[in-house]
Amino acid sequence: QVQVMESGGGLVQAGGSLILACVASGNIYSMNNMAWFRQTPGTERELVAQVFGSGTPIYAPAVKGRFAISKGTAKNTVYLHMNNLKSDDTAVYYCKARARTSEYDEYDVSDYWGQGTQVTVSS
Repeated sequence: QVQVMESGGGLVQAGGSLILACVASGNIYSMNNMAWFRQTPGTERELVAQVFGSGTPIYAPAVKGRFAISKGTAKNTVYLHMNNLKSDDTAVYYCKARARTSEYDEYDVSDYWGQGTQVTVSS
């Protein structure tokens, strides 16, 4: 019903920058929020940044001041601007969209995940 696709990952040197993009499409009535998570092997997926419908962002302490999440001008699009990257930022980054798919049921809200995009920071 809802598809989420990330792009923009890659290899970057420490101190460099990358921009990740996420687009959600399909049977979306409204979007509650969109977020970026990341995961390394053997660890749990962790929240990096989230933006609500109002545009209010929240950040994990580890990335605050270095990363910025923003909503795109296109509907259901979000970006993650990553600056001053560190080797600890190396991970697979996932986009999550919390979307309502029914016009008639306000509680019909689910989380939809992308396949992930690899970010590797070399020291």
